[in-house]
Amino acid sequence: MSLPTTHVSFPAGEVTGESPVLAVHDLPDGRTAVVTAATPFHPVDHTWPDQPADLGTLAVDGTVHPVVDCLTGAAGPGGEFAVGADIPVRRGDEEWSWLVLHVLPGGALGPEAVGRTAALAVDAERRAGLSAAHTGCHLLALALNGALADRWRKDPGRADALGHPDFDSLAMDSSVMDTAASTDTYRIGKSLKKKGFTVDATDTLPALADALPALTADVNARLAAWVAADAPIGIDTPGPELTARRRWHAELPEGPAAIACGGTHLHRLGRLTALRAELTLSADGTELVAVTTPARA
Repeated sequence: MSLPTTHVSFPAGEVTGESPVLAVHDLPDGRTAVVTAATPFHPVDHTWPDQPADLGTLAVDGTVHPVVDCLTGAAGPGGEFAVGADIPVRRGDEEWSWLVLHVLPGGALGPEAVGRTAALAVDAERRAGLSAAHTGCHLLALALNGALADRWRKDPGRADALGHPDFDSLAMDSSVMDTAASTDTYRIGKSLKKKGFTVDATDTLPALADALPALTADVNARLAAWVAADAPIGIDTPGPELTARRRWHAELPEGPAAIACGGTHLHRLGRLTALRAELTLSADGTELVAVTTPARA
């Protein structure tokens, strides 16, 4: 049986649902992967694994099983089945079906579960922490872009939704988050400098290292203002499929902002009592790290 691409409800913030089991697979590590037609679970993205997987439970016929991981899988037109980094085609390839894999302990369910209804429940507290961290990550990007805008000696050819040069996307090396914070690492190398980013002191600017305290204060002032404004947040999605190209958007005081995103988020910034970033620059000036910590109401 060919499997359809999984429909997901996590962009709307759902944490529970019911859906028929479509397939059960044994994974190479001995664990069991369960595929349902639809799910509220957010799987880790194998191409950009910034947000960790949802955890929770999956119940069939009254027996509750722990969901110990949630992965992205894919089924090919010839019956191929691949997981995560082993998927041989580009994400969203239309000849393949894209699946949310609910990972259970080995042997928890077998083929007899196919066709039965699974009750799915995400760990809501963990989800809330990850959503707050992911929202903080996007806001940090916008705040940092604004705070660094005067360090560009020329237009780099890419701007964010608020009109500032997009340092975040141009310099991004890695982005990871957990239930407490997000950590974004930026590479400040020759390529970025050729695009016009200024690191050294000029007649009008201190060196980036010397400017770091003021830069941090600027970023945190922007974040505090946005939290105080209780800006609404949403996820624009063109369809229910896992592969739908979704966009995070926020109605900030400066105007609407949008960023491509496949993760989960808060619905309003008023769900936070604070959002603060800590910036550190490596000794050689080639790596800037931002740790952004939300405090939930």
